[in-house]
Amino acid sequence: MSNSILLLTPPFTQLNTPYPATAYIKGYLNTLDKTSFQADLGIKVILRIFSKPGLRELFTEAEKKKIHSFGSNAKRIFKLREEYIETIEPVIKFLQFENPTLAYNICEGDFLPQASRFDQLDDLEWAFGTMGIQDKARHLATLYLEDIGDFIQEVLDPYFGFSRYAERLGRSAVSFDPLHEALEAEPSFVDRYLIEELEKEIKQADPCLVCLSVPFPGNLYGALRCGDYIKKQHPHIKVAMGGGYPNTELRSLKEPRVFHYIDYITLDDGERPLTCLLEFLEGKREIHNLKRTFALEDGKVRYFNGSKESDIPFSKTGTPDYSGLPLKQYLSVIEIANPMHRLWSDGRWNKLTMAHGCYWKKCTFCDITLDYIKNYEPISASIICDRIEELIAQTGETGFHFVDEAAPPALMRELAIEILKRKLKISWWTNIRFEERFTRDLCRLLKASGCIAVSGGLEVASDRLLELMQKGVTVAQVARIARNFTEAGIMVHAYLMYGFPTQTAQETIDSLEMVRQLFANHVLQSGFWHLFAMTSHAPIGLDPKAYQVVKTGPEPGDFADNDLSHDDPLGTDHEQFSSGLKKALFNYMHGICFDFPLQEWFDFKIPKTSVPANFIFKALQDEPPMAFKPNAKVVWLGGKPDLFAYTYQKKGKQRQGNKLIFEHKRGSSQLKLGEKEARWLMEILPLIQPERDKKELTFSQLKESFENFGLGDFLEFFQSSTWISLEEEGLVLV
Repeated sequence: MSNSILLLTPPFTQLNTPYPATAYIKGYLNTLDKTSFQADLGIKVILRIFSKPGLRELFTEAEKKKIHSFGSNAKRIFKLREEYIETIEPVIKFLQFENPTLAYNICEGDFLPQASRFDQLDDLEWAFGTMGIQDKARHLATLYLEDIGDFIQEVLDPYFGFSRYAERLGRSAVSFDPLHEALEAEPSFVDRYLIEELEKEIKQADPCLVCLSVPFPGNLYGALRCGDYIKKQHPHIKVAMGGGYPNTELRSLKEPRVFHYIDYITLDDGERPLTCLLEFLEGKREIHNLKRTFALEDGKVRYFNGSKESDIPFSKTGTPDYSGLPLKQYLSVIEIANPMHRLWSDGRWNKLTMAHGCYWKKCTFCDITLDYIKNYEPISASIICDRIEELIAQTGETGFHFVDEAAPPALMRELAIEILKRKLKISWWTNIRFEERFTRDLCRLLKASGCIAVSGGLEVASDRLLELMQKGVTVAQVARIARNFTEAGIMVHAYLMYGFPTQTAQETIDSLEMVRQLFANHVLQSGFWHLFAMTSHAPIGLDPKAYQVVKTGPEPGDFADNDLSHDDPLGTDHEQFSSGLKKALFNYMHGICFDFPLQEWFDFKIPKTSVPANFIFKALQDEPPMAFKPNAKVVWLGGKPDLFAYTYQKKGKQRQGNKLIFEHKRGSSQLKLGEKEARWLMEILPLIQPERDKKELTFSQLKESFENFGLGDFLEFFQSSTWISLEEEGLVLV
């Protein structure tokens, strides 16, 4: 009997890059010398359907329906079916970076058949005016795919969606009934492709255990459909499920029918529970000694957590292994003109984590009681860089998305220095808190290491509510930190929230005014509004009365438990603001309409903002005094300068001067100095350049070196124009 393990991501997550969970687990299994295979069934199903044979079958199936009952958009697509069939494969190749010259045909306007998704072009065309032809073509190709997706959803499979499948069945599913009913029905058009692709993977891997990673509600139905097929057609194979969805939604599971489709559900970090499960399946462990695992025993759902072993340290989980995933076949799409969302969906990113959990873990709306947040464990910069180098060798990709809850500034500093020491040329981005520790110099260091973007929670942009949320930041602080990143050339995206309990209409409008000023002052480049959602694992969900809200449902059930409905007796009707907030933000992101009155965005009367028109401008001027700790690291980001002596006339006498010539990528510059200062800098700059096996100098060591060289009071030098010039050339204190 085979002892291999098959790791599957069910449909659907992202089109452009694999979701990393199976790669993380495969990397861990490698450390145990376990044979494992992995597959992203989502991309496999998409590529099967969105092909010439796939569309032929799609339209043949559609022909069996009552065409007269189709909506006007579906009728149009059906009439243009031959155009879709003939264009689909060139478009897919283009989105896989295999056919770049097709961009010219796509942008001419008569190559792609167009249905309702193209109606928005009048609104979006200007947003792509400054973009290259490749980007514009990819956006048009994305609209073309979405038109076909709309057709599938209307005519053949109401559950279809490119990044979620039957999501409404998994979201807030207190009862298992709707899912059970859907799973007991005949497989849908998409299901049939899913089952065919699943069978191929089973034949290749011949597994004893299939592990289904379910990160989101939109993967749950696909996972259970896979489990249903395996249990009916391959009953000797055991099926386990883990991932973000069970970790947050299924912690109080009591529903036995789930186990008609799968055998085990594990919670939280999967490495130790999977290790224990494998030992159990090999007969080396009793079932009650599993770790954080649900299973069916005597017809009842039991939770087994008798294992005495601790979780696997994050530093020992291995490097994610993407082997077996079709990295070159993912589709680089451009869905909307939001810069950060574009990063998310455009290009291929290796996913890594700097630190497990969150170092802050105080935000009252966040699931801080769950292990994936509360168990904070960073790893060293050298281990992160080892993993970076392994992934570059493995995938050929040099883009990295660090998927941390909030990357710690101190570790980001060490990582940036280590990247520079190893001379790695990568692009990377991550999520942060808007900490005061993100100084101008730290942001410049991060930029030099390849950081291209950060995202962070501004949330409600109201100091009262930020304090209630225990965010630990103020709006003024966010503005200054965002400015530091922006000036360093790093894009800043803000997560924005409306509808937090007790938020008034006045505070909502004031938040929008804060956002307007942040964009108008060019310190924010991207943002996204979302409505506050109360969850059962966050402080506000655990104790609603403390936040003056009333939990209204749902009643506890046997299946999922996460999203909570609530009344906000002290707040306003939050949902009415949704459209106006998003419309305003869309325009601000494109640098326009800053002079529009806020009332312009809403079709109902709103209060006038109480925020001074220059609030953010003044916050940016109110710079806290710069103070460096003696152990702050001194890093030189430039190259070694050349020293030249020169003569000049002063008061009729010929005098000797010295200057350093700095060569950099955009030209050269010079700095005139006294002879002793120049010689000291020629000695010290190579010592503070990042190099392997060389420790950085500290601020106090630099001061000591300066004064031992006989150059006088270092603090005077630190406040001089020479120091400012050196900063411009690449000197940072972090």
